[in-house]
Amino acid sequence: MSKTYVIYGVSKGLGQAILRALPQTQDLVFGISRSQPQCDLAHFKWISADLSKPEHARDVVKNQIQNQPIDYLIYNVGIWETKAFQADYDFEQCTDLEISNLIHTNIQSCILAIQSLIENLRLSPNAKIILIGSTWGLDNHKGKEVVFSASKFALRGIIHSLRESLRKDQIGVSILNLGYLATEFDLNTSVDEVLQQSGHELIPLQDVILAIKFILSTSQASCVKEIHMPAMADLNL
Repeated sequence: MSKTYVIYGVSKGLGQAILRALPQTQDLVFGISRSQPQCDLAHFKWISADLSKPEHARDVVKNQIQNQPIDYLIYNVGIWETKAFQADYDFEQCTDLEISNLIHTNIQSCILAIQSLIENLRLSPNAKIILIGSTWGLDNHKGKEVVFSASKFALRGIIHSLRESLRKDQIGVSILNLGYLATEFDLNTSVDEVLQQSGHELIPLQDVILAIKFILSTSQASCVKEIHMPAMADLNL
């Protein structure tokens, strides 16, 4: 039976990997990104949207999807401060515009997107919502990136409350809190090669795909609330 996917952030990295690995030939896929992704799926529809403008992005996506039932909504979006993860990161140097842009893109757009598509998800016999979070949203991490961390903690708050709101609809709501990913390698690169070239310090994209497949394979009787997936070598937690 065909499924309908709505996947955010499909132009590169993990989003591109999700687009390539999860949908089958017969599935309908709506992919949202600012730049056009590579995709050979027969039933793929690209929606160009700027998530730093939450209301406009929500309306553009909803106008394309209309009343189409949605089985899987995967929100894979996350931007960070200009000097995030660098030794010279300084929260005091973050501008108002940068902070606002992060909040709009990482939090507000996510909330509005989910809210606008709940009716579509209710039309599925076993709908799932998956947010891609970060270990920067977990307690006692050692990162300095204030705004990025705040946005990832917010995603966890969304998940916990949304589960209560959608319990009656039996819509599964999950978040994957990921550590450092080997996004410079695509799915054509074997896991062994990724491990070798990254010194076993980065998470292969294939591992994340397996986690998402697990969530999507569960029944309505289960709710996978959170999966924490730091890299084995990650000392940030």
